[in-house]
Amino acid sequence: MVVSGKPGKSGAHTELSCERSVLENAVQDRERMRELARSFEQQLTAVQMASMDELTLLTNLHGFLVLAQLWLDACQQLEKPATLLLFDLTYFNQINDVYGRGEGDKALKSFADVLRIAFRESDVVGRVGGDEFAVLLAGSSAVEIAGIRARVQEMLDERLATAHPGYDIRFSIEQIEFDPATHGTVDGLMAAIDLARHQGSVRF
Repeated sequence: MVVSGKPGKSGAHTELSCERSVLENAVQDRERMRELARSFEQQLTAVQMASMDELTLLTNLHGFLVLAQLWLDACQQLEKPATLLLFDLTYFNQINDVYGRGEGDKALKSFADVLRIAFRESDVVGRVGGDEFAVLLAGSSAVEIAGIRARVQEMLDERLATAHPGYDIRFSIEQIEFDPATHGTVDGLMAAIDLARHQGSVRF
């Protein structure tokens, strides 16, 4: 009796079917995320006046918490991860003191514009404090901070090279991956990253 080491037609067909199924599932997941993003944007538009930061035109803290919670709920339903990034402008008070509040506002707008461009449609970007910005990465585990820092800083430097404001914009990044059992909600996630930040354990 001779047993061939080569897969038969049925085995090859099964492997091809599995690969096709994985690809189709990935495409379906991406499409569902896009549909959810469009749905959430519509919901946010309905309360836009209460949820938008007038200076940067990003969502304010209230809007960020509402939209981020919707995404966290969706990620749990789809069994997908989510990660929160917190950006804090470095030496921002010095920009205000030396160049005036008008330039400080311009710095905030520039940073907000860069974040809006740098992240995906499905990511939630908001201004959550005076010089603090948050990004919820929907469907993403913990990311390589160095790469994000380099990309955002490069985009900022390009803007400043054109505007010539006389100062640089620098920032720190904190990161924490959402754990439903530990954090529960977006409020719990924000509290956890704030605690870790003040303990100095997640700053990059």
